[in-house]
Amino acid sequence: MFHVPRRAGNHPRLIFATLAVLVVAAAGLIGWATLHKPTLRVTPDPLPPRPTVEVVEALPDLKAQLDRWGGSGQFTGGVLVAKGDEVLYRQVHGWADRSLMKPLELNSRFRLASVSKQFTAAAILRLQDEGKLSVWDPVCKYIQPCPAAWAPIRLHHLLSHTSGIPDLMARPGWGVRRVTPATPGELTADSMRYGLQFPPGTKVRYDNAGYNLLGAVVEKVSGMDLHEFLQEAFFKPLGMTDTGYDDGQSDVVMGYANLAGGPTPQPDANVSIIYGAGALYSTLDDMLIWERALHRGHVLSPNSYRQMIADHAPDGTPDERGKPRRLWGYGLYEKALGRQVQPDFTDNQIFHTGSWSGFRNLVTYQPDADVTVIVLSNNYHQREAVFLLSQQGMAEALGRRFPTVVAR
Repeated sequence: MFHVPRRAGNHPRLIFATLAVLVVAAAGLIGWATLHKPTLRVTPDPLPPRPTVEVVEALPDLKAQLDRWGGSGQFTGGVLVAKGDEVLYRQVHGWADRSLMKPLELNSRFRLASVSKQFTAAAILRLQDEGKLSVWDPVCKYIQPCPAAWAPIRLHHLLSHTSGIPDLMARPGWGVRRVTPATPGELTADSMRYGLQFPPGTKVRYDNAGYNLLGAVVEKVSGMDLHEFLQEAFFKPLGMTDTGYDDGQSDVVMGYANLAGGPTPQPDANVSIIYGAGALYSTLDDMLIWERALHRGHVLSPNSYRQMIADHAPDGTPDERGKPRRLWGYGLYEKALGRQVQPDFTDNQIFHTGSWSGFRNLVTYQPDADVTVIVLSNNYHQREAVFLLSQQGMAEALGRRFPTVVAR
């Protein structure tokens, strides 16, 4: 209990009023400090050492499937499955170069195609974490001159495929552009020539052009070439020595397409036209290192990671082919892919596919059980095989029934 002296100038009511004001002020200061204290970045547990690159075939059903398909040529490429820090499966089948009879190796480099998009998205989010931009910045803040129609477009719209800018493949003259090398500036100028397909943020439509523009933003803000930035920000710190820009000097294995004469080499990749959307190469184990680092908090702040894997599709986005739609993140999707095989399973997976110039890939992650499945194929026309193998590896690692077919 307070003792209130009863003398002139210290009337009890005045003292109580003064004390009340002080208490309220103190409470306000405590509340302000709580709300405005700096957000501390959570330090994640250290990443485990890189696993030894060796054959592992501890998933018997998957091994039997790949022994059949690898021997018959129904699958050519590599598969890696890991649960937590343990690699459960790592093996390759087929040829790195058929003309030289050179077989694939465990550390062979594959063209990632659109699996590359998550790296461009992560670059934007890393710059956001560094306070150099926000995903809610206008695109026109970084792209000048800027078409008037682009004024409402935010970086968020490019990241989430909701900008309305037409994709490269949706434009007249795609056949010529596909085989014609281009600089980032030329690609930006090309995109400015076309009107928007819809008002920004009202629809979602897959857009390689948007990711090329994001590459230009990374270069503008960082003062570095996009692929130099990726090396310095991610690949070198993580020890991803077999990941980089597919510039034609990177020892990527030959890609193939099943044409009339059988598997036909596809040597002319021209990834310059997808430099921010699909121009990287990597290996099974480098991608495992990336998946661990990204999903365990070693790449982005918790807030930026949440933005990356959140669903940004506009309200009312329809289902896909009569099935529940994917969730549209930044360079990643989320969906219960196991619903598309039989027997099915319903675990949600964070994933992205990739296909370009002789390659077909799928990299997927199941967060609840910490399972990663990486399937990299150097045959463009093995889409169904790549998908089924990814879900077979995921199902067996999760203890689900082993799928045998893709559901129609």
